[in-house]
Amino acid sequence: MLTTNHTFLLKEKAKELGFTYCKVSRADFLHKEALQLERWLAKDYHGEMNYMESHFDKRLDPRLLVDGAKSVISLAFNYYSTEQQEDKNAPKISMYAFGRDYHKVVKQKLRLLFNFLQEEIGDINGRYFVDSAPVMEKSWAEKSGIGWIGKHTNLISKEQGSYFFLAELIVDIPFIYDEPIKDYCGTCTKCIDACPTDAITEPYVVDGSKCISYFTIELKNAIPKNVNGKFENWMFGCDICQLVCPWNKFSVPHNESSFLPKKELLSLKKQDWENLKEEEFEEIFEGSAVKRAGFKGLKRNIKFVKKSDQTLPE
Repeated sequence: MLTTNHTFLLKEKAKELGFTYCKVSRADFLHKEALQLERWLAKDYHGEMNYMESHFDKRLDPRLLVDGAKSVISLAFNYYSTEQQEDKNAPKISMYAFGRDYHKVVKQKLRLLFNFLQEEIGDINGRYFVDSAPVMEKSWAEKSGIGWIGKHTNLISKEQGSYFFLAELIVDIPFIYDEPIKDYCGTCTKCIDACPTDAITEPYVVDGSKCISYFTIELKNAIPKNVNGKFENWMFGCDICQLVCPWNKFSVPHNESSFLPKKELLSLKKQDWENLKEEEFEEIFEGSAVKRAGFKGLKRNIKFVKKSDQTLPE
């Protein structure tokens, strides 16, 4: 009875804080994912993301992150926006980076949720994460039934598509555990067909080192010449596989003020981006995830997509 009550309180509070989904899995070792991760790393699909090789065991067993862990609470926070950059020819930024850095926004909500649980339940130990630790967040979200991992390897919800940030609370108390749902991708291959760099090597497998998001965010060296002309104007991140996904017709706009884009971001024209100064960058992207690329990184990307644009056939 207590477990049922705790589960109800958890989900009601998560909803109050703005989370679209809150579901729970039993903390255990991820057997299937262990083999998949091993194969993925062996093929060097992580490129220069060396951190993916670190803490292999911790990625697969939440009990190594939290002593006595019994539950992985998976949460999803909607970031879908109908706002768009006004100049269709301007270099493009992934929708998730329109507003304030999601790490900070969602982590603050997680902190409030964890504090609430401690107040209501009492003796509870745990940790919370937003894409900032060795946690297989998509796997746990899938296990909990928030959605399924699609062929593009993003998590898809049957009700609202895939524009979500994922977060986790790993705690040492039990809850009522949720069940996974089936895969609804069917025979669709739209994401595979649309990827301009062929990063989706086969259904449910992405070569991270070929992804536009990797090139524009993770890669610190020069962008390889063999992808020249393939970025479709993306200068930070890429939304192509989500834009073509039929399930995203069910996406609904978020209502989180922190994720609203600055007007300057949407109004900059192609030439403005090409002439962007560091002071402008600092002002427009204050508190933004785009800071991860840095001014020099973003300028490199803008220069690359401009060069690609110039070399495309008429």
